[in-house]
Amino acid sequence: MTHDSWAARLTPRLAQFVAVARHEHVTRAAGGLGVPQSTLSRAMARLEEDLGVDLFSRRGRTVSLTPAGRTFLTSVERALGAVEQAAEAVRADADPATGKVAFGFLHTFGFETVPGLIRSFRADHPRVRFSLIQTYSEAMVERLRAGDLDLCLTSPIPEAPDLVVRRLGEQRLRLAVPEDHPLARRRRVRLAEAAEEPFITLEPGYGLRRIFDALCAEAGFRPRIAFEGEEAETLRGLVAAGLGVALLPPPTVARPGVRELTVTEPRAVREIGVAWVEGRPDTPPVAAFKKFLLSRRGRLLA
Repeated sequence: MTHDSWAARLTPRLAQFVAVARHEHVTRAAGGLGVPQSTLSRAMARLEEDLGVDLFSRRGRTVSLTPAGRTFLTSVERALGAVEQAAEAVRADADPATGKVAFGFLHTFGFETVPGLIRSFRADHPRVRFSLIQTYSEAMVERLRAGDLDLCLTSPIPEAPDLVVRRLGEQRLRLAVPEDHPLARRRRVRLAEAAEEPFITLEPGYGLRRIFDALCAEAGFRPRIAFEGEEAETLRGLVAAGLGVALLPPPTVARPGVRELTVTEPRAVREIGVAWVEGRPDTPPVAAFKKFLLSRRGRLLA
């Protein structure tokens, strides 16, 4: 018999076994379970038959555990306790007032945008809990599909038949240059004017990297990559050190040593959207947070 079939055959009778073991009396156990005494007696006999082991010593309707029965009881109580804990955990996560939302977002939204969103949401839902995951766009979409995330805030907006994505807004990108760079005296620049510069950018797989590559192609050049990293503010620090230029979202706090230039051509923006898996039911707290995010369409970064 396989492990799967053991579980399938034994599980329905385990709670009955524990009740009989605790009462040491079949009739009282049957009363507590709300089943006929004869049904419970047959169930225990079938359990022993399936295992090939005597679990009880019987004296009429009074029973006591054999050594094998005591060993089995210890493991069964542990297993049923784990099931009880799992049931309570999923019920708690789905509670409308105190449940949990697993929310993913890009690192560039972590300093100000996401904390502000959660603060505003919790004004009306003060006890909802959050599991927050920061990662790059491709990994975030995979974790969404795997069920690790309920919702994710991402850019660029993914196109996949198994996902539902709603556009919430867009964010202009700027060309960050060292403060002593010849372009630093300008306020506006065409991206092609930086074609010969060493670029500092995120690693492949990041959404912002895909946008950067596409914008460079649109501007008519292939960028010379000097450094690749995993976090936008680290890239901005490399710019401040005079190691290159970078196309980045605006900083939350101005970085000393860096000038942020408006890119006039091509139109340098990234679309921001919220995504979830098509057809996956929402718990009440997830539904509430999804509704809140959609209500912020057009003013997500305000």
